[in-house]
Amino acid sequence: MCWTGFQACKPVAISGDFPHTLELEEQLRQAGLPAEHPRATAFARLCRRMRRLPRHLGQHSGGMILCQGELTGIVPLENASMAGRVVAQWDKDDCEGLGIIKVDILGLGMMAVLQDTITLSGQRGRPVDLAELPKDDPDTYALMQRADTIGVFQIESRAQMATLPRMKPACFYDLVIEVAIIRPGPIQGDLAHPYLRRRSGLESVTYLDPRLEPILQRTLGVPLFQEQMLEIAMVMADFSGDEAENLRKALSFHRSDEKMALATAKLRESMARKGVAPNVIDSIAKTVGSFALYGFPESHAISFALLAYASAYLKVHRTPEFFAALLNNQPMGFYAPATVVRDAKNHGVAVRPVCAARSDWETRVESDGSLRLGLGLVQGLTASQAARLLKERVRKAFNSLDDLKSRSSLGPEALRALASIGALNAWATDRRSALWHAERPLRQEDLGGGLPDGGVVNQSEGSASPLAPMSPEDRLAADYAALRLTTGPHPMALRRTTLKNVWQSVQLREAPDGARIRVAGQVICRQRPGTAKGVCFLSLEDETGITNAIVSPELFEAERLRISTEPFLLVEGIVQRRHGTIHVRVLHLERLPDHHLQTSASHDFA
Repeated sequence: MCWTGFQACKPVAISGDFPHTLELEEQLRQAGLPAEHPRATAFARLCRRMRRLPRHLGQHSGGMILCQGELTGIVPLENASMAGRVVAQWDKDDCEGLGIIKVDILGLGMMAVLQDTITLSGQRGRPVDLAELPKDDPDTYALMQRADTIGVFQIESRAQMATLPRMKPACFYDLVIEVAIIRPGPIQGDLAHPYLRRRSGLESVTYLDPRLEPILQRTLGVPLFQEQMLEIAMVMADFSGDEAENLRKALSFHRSDEKMALATAKLRESMARKGVAPNVIDSIAKTVGSFALYGFPESHAISFALLAYASAYLKVHRTPEFFAALLNNQPMGFYAPATVVRDAKNHGVAVRPVCAARSDWETRVESDGSLRLGLGLVQGLTASQAARLLKERVRKAFNSLDDLKSRSSLGPEALRALASIGALNAWATDRRSALWHAERPLRQEDLGGGLPDGGVVNQSEGSASPLAPMSPEDRLAADYAALRLTTGPHPMALRRTTLKNVWQSVQLREAPDGARIRVAGQVICRQRPGTAKGVCFLSLEDETGITNAIVSPELFEAERLRISTEPFLLVEGIVQRRHGTIHVRVLHLERLPDHHLQTSASHDFA
């Protein structure tokens, strides 16, 4: 809301939630209008009436209301913006408060990845049952401990990868804590680092009160789960079951300062009446407040840990199938398909390009364990066009490019896309030759039949093209334009010879702590979480791996445009080796010169 003020008064702007009365009176005073002024009083009254009203309309992607009979007899409805959708006019929390049965259904892409991995494994004679996975597979935990978790559910983010070598999960409950600890609640409540210090033996395990030991013993004296907060309230403040349930609901209302203030005040009063020490009351109240910022219930963390363990296990023991399933269920997670392909190669899985003579719609695992990229990855090729191509190929294999064109009825855009990425090389010597012959009917018509109508385009006829074959840079650009990935060299590999005194990602293992170095790479992830106090984290990928760079708030503000938009960066900074992880604290950064390459989209500020 913006109020323009009165004559000779400065404007008063009120953003976000409406302020409390004292805050509002202070804003009015600063604007030059006494709080007792009639108009100021009227304005304050209006603000108080508007307080707590919904700020915007939104539709839950998977929320449903269940009732007997007609829903219109229970709650007023209205048409949604999407055709065929209807939404309730009441707020979801009001519906719940009135006792209406409300169900939220959320989908997880990893569920589809797990299902597809199981299906592919069974098709290849390597069946696997999620219900029968070994509980403490050492190779699976080794993968987690070295933070080799690209594509693994919930523990693939930069923050999780930085914590895994320090946490060193060795059993399932360790993974439960790993899932829960990298959350805004534990981080802002200063709970994550104390737990990790205690786990590594750098800090002794202590309890604010002896009565908390049975509750917090499993998490080394640090409250990490919502259930622990409720137990603490029941033990330290004699909360009843109903009062604890009200506290749980308050913790869920993370956008309502009022509900949290009421719950915290009641908790403080109850602990004070029970004689709890003031410093303990302050610590518990602070922890409760932090859990309003997306703290995890333990049951939720256990469920997520099951998926994290299953996906890590399949990445280790069904590697080709797992990567094929990842590629077939994009977009998901933090990493683009290009990074998934590079990671598959790093795990010994050969990735073969799209081929109109061999590829299916989806990426599949071939008999030798390699991946054959699917036609569904090609930009410019529709599902219906691919279906016609595959149907004709099943009926009879294509014996030439002309045969494919005549029987599949692909349009010019689809033919260009396939030719540019080498998907038509089964009937041509190289990509440009395929492009030349794919365009030939259109060019013949334009030239009035000036070109001879050659018959079959095959390997021996490729020399008829007057175009020079694509250079490695041309092939890379074509791959990213039509696929958003490449099975060839990484973009940085083609620029390595032009970079002097620039470390590769893999070489950072040998870099001493405190060394000043230069690194360069494709920016695949930019993050600036609210819990980081303005610090920006960059993930720079090169042909050998990923470098994690840390940008200070001051440098980020000075270089905001460059950091936010440049696809390739060269950074100079200080090596920081901490708890088995390596970061580069950036002192200077610049646009990587002379890259001229297309790239896949990065995962930015999410």
